[in-house]
Amino acid sequence: MMLDVSNIQTFYGESQALQRVSLTLDAGETVCLLGRNGAGKSTTLKSIIGLTPPRAGEIRFEGQPIQGWPTHRIARAGIGYVPEDRRIFPGLTVRENLEVASRQRSGAAAHWTVDGILQKYEMLGERADQDGATLSGGQQQMLAVARSLMTQPRLLLLDEPNEGLAPVIVQQIGELIDDLSHTTTILFTDQSVRFALKHARRAYILEKGQVVHEATSEALKADPATQERFLSVA
Repeated sequence: MMLDVSNIQTFYGESQALQRVSLTLDAGETVCLLGRNGAGKSTTLKSIIGLTPPRAGEIRFEGQPIQGWPTHRIARAGIGYVPEDRRIFPGLTVRENLEVASRQRSGAAAHWTVDGILQKYEMLGERADQDGATLSGGQQQMLAVARSLMTQPRLLLLDEPNEGLAPVIVQQIGELIDDLSHTTTILFTDQSVRFALKHARRAYILEKGQVVHEATSEALKADPATQERFLSVA
């Protein structure tokens, strides 16, 4: 098991956002968190990466408890995080955005390199010397994911990777997730049930800060009643 989240409770001030959320990921899995707006999907990712540390519960990464660690230490342990707002560094080129995040693990060869990414993903390679802040939304999303890969993550957290993107770019993000799934364990959030079940092996559904359902993608596809109950927009 790569990630084991057990009964975490996360608060914003006195307001409780997560209520005993539990989930697991095996190495090599791609899993999605589904739920309506405000269900706790983004907070779950932020709790794992340490931006909103849980007040109770436990998070284990590759068997090691990491709750309470600062975010930079969690990232160095092997967890990458792409926030919903992307946070591209303005004034830096695409190449420089990648170089800022470049880090080779001690004693291990880097799977991802700046030149390797620019060659693999033409959308970025063609714009290597362009200011990252001037890219389109889809290009910025690709850069945000690529920048996270420069930290050589074994687990990648993607928060709403399709937010505000055109359908053709959403398709490209899906292809990117499928490609990365061959080498990286992935946990992502998404509003689109169709997209999530196409690109994830399993899904957890959150409602009001709680996990209310867990199933394989195939099982959830065949369960319209559950989709209607927890995921439909009134």
